[in-house]
Amino acid sequence: MAQVQKKTDALDARLAALAMPKGGFSQAAREAALARLTQMGLPGRRDEYWRYTDPALLNADTATESEALRVQTPIFAGRDKVHLIFVDGVFDAAASDDLELAGVEISLLSQADLQDIHWASGLYGVLETAGQTPVARPFAALNTMAATEGLLIRVTGTAPRPLHIAYRQKSKTSDAILHHCIKVEEGAELTMLETGITGARSNIVMEAQIERGGKLHHIRPQGRSEGKQLLTHIFARLSEDSVFKSFTLSMNGRLTRNEAVIEFSGDDATAHIAGAAVGDGAFHHDDTVFVTHDAERCESRQVFKKVLKNGAVGVFQGKILVKPGAQKTDGYQISQALMLDDDSQFLAKPELEIYADDVQCSHGSTSGAIDEGALFYLRSRGVPERAAQSLLVLAFLAEAISEIEDDVLADDIRDRMEEWLTQHEGK
Repeated sequence: MAQVQKKTDALDARLAALAMPKGGFSQAAREAALARLTQMGLPGRRDEYWRYTDPALLNADTATESEALRVQTPIFAGRDKVHLIFVDGVFDAAASDDLELAGVEISLLSQADLQDIHWASGLYGVLETAGQTPVARPFAALNTMAATEGLLIRVTGTAPRPLHIAYRQKSKTSDAILHHCIKVEEGAELTMLETGITGARSNIVMEAQIERGGKLHHIRPQGRSEGKQLLTHIFARLSEDSVFKSFTLSMNGRLTRNEAVIEFSGDDATAHIAGAAVGDGAFHHDDTVFVTHDAERCESRQVFKKVLKNGAVGVFQGKILVKPGAQKTDGYQISQALMLDDDSQFLAKPELEIYADDVQCSHGSTSGAIDEGALFYLRSRGVPERAAQSLLVLAFLAEAISEIEDDVLADDIRDRMEEWLTQHEGK
């Protein structure tokens, strides 16, 4: 009873610091989200899916102060893309490209929600609601209720250039809540890039509906602020023959939790969710993934690699649920950690739940140290110890990076990781 009261009190304090937008096409979805949230309460350490990650920083009514990160060498520099800039969670039109140049239909949630009718009314909060079963996700409901900004993207053909959503933090106490809706129509295709730090604390939800034959490629290098507190949710629903591929790179950060909820609703669809995380010191990184197969001949892959040192903590919680009738399912899940010292931790909870009899599903989770034999080999060939260690780290992360379909963008990710490893050599 005391635990329930504690969660209720935390929610009351959180809601007192927020104002739910009124009116517009999202009104019904926001009210429903508030009702769900009130019933659930905010999470605590006794909740099954929060046992490895303390939600206290995310539950707090205000964000813990975090130094704004200086602008670093931008990733994907020189690539032809459409820039969409957010500063402390607010869209910066002056710094962004013209939305009409993107080749796809883009509107801002803040502007579209002045209308009573919008195509996003059929998507905003819909996948988030479905994703609350069988696992409650209170912070996603909080986002649906309170978000005042985000991008509403409708793709009707092959987008000529990637969309680059660049986040920037200026305030040390910014508390950003963003909600993006993406609808990829039949046969359409989009590549979307997300980079940077949204705020001292951030709550970002992306709902993606991918229609028959559509493709969505998502690459997300999350910023390198030491003090950031970041929570993200991806809710994706795949129709027949559709493809969704998402890769996330995380470096540094006080607390990061990335959740992905993937649902196969049409036959012969493919979804790959991958991530590479490298943390040093006060670093807690949590990947939580739930994939539901509810159609035939679908393929899912979960590939997550973490490199941890100086007391860093990595968490992976991944589940594949195969419903009755989802025959010929191909589900693959691997989570691995490379521990560069004896002080770090890797906590893993892989799960399979299968109700069909003609499937191929596998999962595995391992943790270990640098291969001393491989390290000795490189050193015997004249490679300095720290450089040799960095080479082995990159080799360890290679499987996750290979999930990026675009080789040029994958090379940019490798370059960014090499830069981080160089900066941290010898620490």
